[in-house]
Amino acid sequence: MAEILAEERPVVPVPLDHRNEFELLAATILSAQCTDKMVNTVTPALFARYPTPADLAAAGITDVEEIIRPTGFFHSKAKSLIGMATAIEERFGGEMPTTMDDLVTLPGVGRKTASVLLGHWFDEPAIAVDTHVLRLARRLGLTDSDDPVRVEADLKEVWPRDMWADTGLRLIMHGREVCPARRPRCDGCALWNACVSRGAF
Repeated sequence: MAEILAEERPVVPVPLDHRNEFELLAATILSAQCTDKMVNTVTPALFARYPTPADLAAAGITDVEEIIRPTGFFHSKAKSLIGMATAIEERFGGEMPTTMDDLVTLPGVGRKTASVLLGHWFDEPAIAVDTHVLRLARRLGLTDSDDPVRVEADLKEVWPRDMWADTGLRLIMHGREVCPARRPRCDGCALWNACVSRGAF
């Protein structure tokens, strides 16, 4: 299945605009309950004003809220962004942590967000399990769980390790474009033959 997705989508760039690991982490935090397109409209102003963790750690929360307001949940996101930057400065000497255990200690960073950074910046084997991955993993018969941690573990059992990050992103794109929650477009789906739910919609 990973190979089929790779053939269908050979190149899978991260849809969040970024120039470094700090920008990717901040953009991923902002992407919660928000489209990537909307995140990409606010991050240029955010990163122009606060280009480093040190700058963001020293930011006034109302200023950050005003910039990121269009992404929704801007009060909690601003708090997470400033908290994340402060933790990087105070606990990691201004350097981005590079392990799952350390990343998930940052405010606003869970396993999914940490996996995005590990898999797509640090080139470490990781699978970001979002709502699309959860839904498709069940539809495709790759898991019988709704728990993201369990689903992540189940996918790691069936996908080649060196394809974890890209296959996860390919599945997200497939979920958005071909297999949404309602009215999946099964006709012409590249995964039709491998899908245990084919014909159920």
